[in-house]
Amino acid sequence: MDTSFLYVGIFIILLGIVVKHFKLYFLIAGYNTMSKADKKKVKIEKVATLLRNVFTIIGVSIILLGITSSYLENPEMASYLFFPVVIVSVIYMLVKSNSKAYKN
Repeated sequence: MDTSFLYVGIFIILLGIVVKHFKLYFLIAGYNTMSKADKKKVKIEKVATLLRNVFTIIGVSIILLGITSSYLENPEMASYLFFPVVIVSVIYMLVKSNSKAYKN
């Protein structure tokens, strides 16, 4: 197994956990530049939970891609699937976090 997939996957999972449980909300893009009035309109706990969940899914997916790449005839196939997994997950997170459920 290519260890870079393992390291990246673990890093992304840990990043999501750290943002959620250690309340490092300034790492969420755009939140740290909002005015105080705009920050009050956001349910940041729910957004942080969503971010943790999506980052966990991305991290586990990347680790699984690394594991499956060692069993494929063409191990580069995992590299080709890396970006679609990340892009689809980030788009989902952006759409979901901008819904009414995450706003006060």
